[in-house]
Amino acid sequence: MKRRELMAGIAALGIALPAQALPLMRLHDSPREMLSPPFVDGTGRDLTLENFRGRVVLLNIWATWCVPCREEMPTLDALQSRLGGDDFHVLPLSIDRAGLKVVRRFYDEIRIQHLDMYLADSTRAMLAFGALGLPTTVLIGRDGKELGRLVGPAEWDSPEIISQMQTFINEKE
Repeated sequence: MKRRELMAGIAALGIALPAQALPLMRLHDSPREMLSPPFVDGTGRDLTLENFRGRVVLLNIWATWCVPCREEMPTLDALQSRLGGDDFHVLPLSIDRAGLKVVRRFYDEIRIQHLDMYLADSTRAMLAFGALGLPTTVLIGRDGKELGRLVGPAEWDSPEIISQMQTFINEKE
């Protein structure tokens, strides 16, 4: 068994390993329909994934108490800084029960500058998105369908992942 296959299997089980050990995002054979529970942004505005239709979205389900989530957050911030815009958006969806105040404190603590804040009810989000562990990251196409997912942390600002994301950003519907 190749190392990449082993790491993909471990990631599929939701076992967290160091970010650099995990593979690129695993893609589905064909896009999948998704549910979208309601969530709020940092100002308390109600949203769903429909608000992001037309953009490629990297949805990251995380929590401040999740150590691997905390470790990968600066790489998500760097990815948003590098690729974010009208065609691509990193959507870090916190499931912290303590609310936006703990997310805000965490962003300030580690100097997150380019990511917006989003918060969802933990049970609804985990069930609707089929998240088996944290972090769970879902790649969503411009049409709102799931293209792939990764359970476990990743180095989101690595050249390989940036290249993978650019491929989807450059594909127009």
